[in-house]
Amino acid sequence: MKKLVLSIAACTMLAPGFAAAASFKGEIMDEACAKGGGHESMFKKEGTNDPKACTLACVKGGSKFVLFNADKSFYQLSDQKKPATYAGQQVEVTGTLDKATKTIHVTAIKAAS
Repeated sequence: MKKLVLSIAACTMLAPGFAAAASFKGEIMDEACAKGGGHESMFKKEGTNDPKACTLACVKGGSKFVLFNADKSFYQLSDQKKPATYAGQQVEVTGTLDKATKTIHVTAIKAAS
């Protein structure tokens, strides 16, 4: 029993800032556009209005997938493969949030209902 208590305490101390698994809603976007508040500046520059094409082009150019919220905040995503399927779409991401790094440790992504 003593070892179990110590193990739980050690895990708690090793993971400060982590919340319990939760769902987060927003758009799968690239970090570059998210920092600019959305795709609008890229749409003007590239002459497109397709969020999926914009997101995938920016990620191909080195940007990372993020979850962009309606309040124009965003979170990094630990998994950079799953989001590709949902680029430019509204989704629900399930995972745990590391508040210190603003990173969601992704367990699942699905299209928003």
